Amino acid sequence: MVTIDELAALLRSDAPPVLLDVRWALGDTEGRQHYLDAHIPGAVFVDLDTELAAPGRPELGRHPLPEVTDLQVAARRWGIRAGSTVVVYDATGNLAAARAWWLLRWAGVADVSMLDGGLGAWTSAGRPVRSGDEQARVPGDVVLTAGHLPTLTADEAAEFADRGHLLDARAAERYSGATEPVDPRAGHIPGAHSAPTSENLGPDGRFVPAEALRARFAAVGAESGRPVGVYCGSGVTAAHQVAALALAGIDAALYPGSWSQWSSDPARPVATGPDPR
Repeated sequence: MVTIDELAALLRSDAPPVLLDVRWALGDTEGRQHYLDAHIPGAVFVDLDTELAAPGRPELGRHPLPEVTDLQVAARRWGIRAGSTVVVYDATGNLAAARAWWLLRWAGVADVSMLDGGLGAWTSAGRPVRSGDEQARVPGDVVLTAGHLPTLTADEAAEFADRGHLLDARAAERYSGATEPVDPRAGHIPGAHSAPTSENLGPDGRFVPAEALRARFAAVGAESGRPVGVYCGSGVTAAHQVAALALAGIDAALYPGSWSQWSSDPARPVATGPDPR
């Protein structure tokens, strides 16, 4: 994480970071327009649907991981070079920006941080914004390779509850099956524990302290030293959960296909109700 003051200092430095605006929310298709209306000066817009994901298919989920060659083309457009410092943000407590944070680290970019509190914290602190489009200061030359962070396949997620701890990062009502606004079936992966991503954040949109995160995850059985996996609806907000777990000192694997892939396969079992099985 970086704070507002830390980002401001970095932007004034002789080697400013690559700053990425990942404005996206489920059901909101106007991310780019929000960026054009107001963004942190120097930020380049990142389109989550087309640059941080491959086209969705039922057998892969709504936001499959992009091909690493496609991600590299996008990352170079954003201005990422070998050894670049990258800072990502959004306007929703990093629930979208975490996808860029996770994906770039998965592809081998080591120095990637999220702006704690995102755009809301920046503007609340009286920092300036800019309208219109911006391009990278210099062309990128980064070379990306896949697999630097752990992932789970559907088959691995199916057995994960028996050898580790699987967390469902969706809202509790989606986990229980009381509602399902997007995907083919309601419920959760048998054995998964409910841990809504929204509980990672305080009212100000910042991550709650590490001690509170550790206590939150311990309450659902996720602790350091035990294998942990995470899924959500389509693999986007699950990255936020991986980040929160990292802040709590817990390593976790991400299931990219998540519920959108799982629920599209009629052969996969579904559990409902407030309990894991």
